[in-house]
Amino acid sequence: MWREPWLWMVAGVGLAICEMFLPGFYLLGFAVGAVLTGALVWAGLVTSLPAMLFAMAVLAVAAWFAMRRWAGVRRGQKKIWHRDIND
Repeated sequence: MWREPWLWMVAGVGLAICEMFLPGFYLLGFAVGAVLTGALVWAGLVTSLPAMLFAMAVLAVAAWFAMRRWAGVRRGQKKIWHRDIND
């Protein structure tokens, strides 16, 4: 069952849809990792379940770091507080 590439793709799309209901980017890295793992399975580059899970983990972490670099906090950016919580 896990050797079907469409299953990885559907899981990635499902995680991306679930990401819309969360306040941060928690599942988006996993979604990108699942879709890319589906592409690797479709291309025949990974065939066993442990290799698929490893590829998913590596791709999810790489996607998270790429998104963090692209859309994360910039260097030198400071948090400016306009209102104190105790006011």
